[in-house]
Amino acid sequence: MKYTQLGRTGLKVSRLVLGTMNFGPQTDEADSHAIMDAALDAGINYFDTANVYGWGENKGRTESIIGNWFAQGGDRRERTVLATKVYGNMGTEGEPWPNQDKLSALNIRRAVDASLKRLQTDYIDVYQFHHVDRSTPFEEIWQAIDVLVRQGKILYVGSSNFPGYKIAQANEIAARRGGTIGLVSEQCLYNLAERRAEMEVIPAAEEYGLGVIPWSPLHGGLLGGVIKKEVEGGRRASGRSADALANTAVRAQIQSYEDLLEKHGLEPGEAALAWLLTRPGVTGPIVGPRTAEQLESALRAVELELSQDVLDGLDEIFPGPGPSPEAFAW
Repeated sequence: MKYTQLGRTGLKVSRLVLGTMNFGPQTDEADSHAIMDAALDAGINYFDTANVYGWGENKGRTESIIGNWFAQGGDRRERTVLATKVYGNMGTEGEPWPNQDKLSALNIRRAVDASLKRLQTDYIDVYQFHHVDRSTPFEEIWQAIDVLVRQGKILYVGSSNFPGYKIAQANEIAARRGGTIGLVSEQCLYNLAERRAEMEVIPAAEEYGLGVIPWSPLHGGLLGGVIKKEVEGGRRASGRSADALANTAVRAQIQSYEDLLEKHGLEPGEAALAWLLTRPGVTGPIVGPRTAEQLESALRAVELELSQDVLDGLDEIFPGPGPSPEAFAW
């Protein structure tokens, strides 16, 4: 495994991030534990989750699965850089009760303690704001974070799904207040087929020293060889991939992508991850394997070197927006 610093911090993390959103809803606890063991054995030390994962009446379940894994000992917690998120409503189903979601100081305090209990740990390495809270000023948010840092409950803070101007606003207010390092990472939608983050989010992250953690690196499976699987194994695309392929222009684009990689003897999913690892500002993409086989495929991407011919071909098929502000100014 290869490692890098998380943004401007001294924290060293793996260039693949283990996403755990499938743990519980799609992968049972025993298999989830096996995947986490395999990831740790392979050198992946950065694990990402969220308090709402498990969803619906089972929200919080994913954190509990991870907590039970930590409880097995064997230095599992000590070897893991643990990231979780706050924002989603964690109240019981039915009529929502005030202050059970978003980023008020009250909810942050309650959410951290609840996550720590489920995760069976006394600290969180990277505590992430899952979405922008338009109702809560950053002065209040940072005041709550400062308390948690002093208490030793969290070490670093990151954002997720933030636009560039909110990254700037959050860190400028943190700098004015003093006493806090501000945001150190941004988790955003970014892949070959979805490159809008290059216009504002990634430039802002680079300017303020945030590590970029792309989620959905295969764009819901669309970049994982869906047409090839259709032809060879009769496995038809489903969900978002199926909806996208119903568009003839998108299908032609994905066909060109798969043809290019077949020409160079590359697996689509591995190449899509390897491409992200070449992008400026990217710390590492989140991979969310449902099986051990999917994890093994993701691990191969770390060692994959894409030739300039392949990189140029990918840019031709999936052109990015271009440099900012030129991309939208003229």
